[in-house]
Amino acid sequence: MAEKYKIIRQIIPFANYFIDFKKTLDKTVLKKIYQVFLYIMTTEKVSTKFLKAVEGIKSLYEIRIEEGGNIYRIFCCFDEGQLVVLFNAFQKKTQKTPKNEIEKAERIMKEYFDTKNKKNANT
Repeated sequence: MAEKYKIIRQIIPFANYFIDFKKTLDKTVLKKIYQVFLYIMTTEKVSTKFLKAVEGIKSLYEIRIEEGGNIYRIFCCFDEGQLVVLFNAFQKKTQKTPKNEIEKAERIMKEYFDTKNKKNANT
C-alpha cells in the first residue's frame, strides 16, 4: 500500500537548467534525488543535511545529495514561502563548492525573479 504524504511545499524547475542536468544521471542517482525532493516537500523543518543556505548569498540554497560515493548539489531558492525553485546542478568533485557554480546560481536566481516580476507587471 502506498504511503500518503502531506505536501507542505512544491518543487519546480526554472527554465531547463536542472532538467538538462538530470538527463545526464543514472537511475540510482535520480531515485535518490527524488527521495530527497519528497523529504523536502513533506517535512516541515528540513535538515541541513539535505537543504542548506549558501554562505554569503542571500536567499540561495543548495539541495545536498550523496549517492554511491558521489556528491551532487542542486541550487534553489524559496519563493512565496512554500515553493522551491530549482536552478543549476552539478556533481561535486572537491570539498569546496566551485565559485563559478555559485555565481551561475546567483545569475539564474536573478533571471528567475526578473522574469517573474516582468510577468507580474504585465498582468
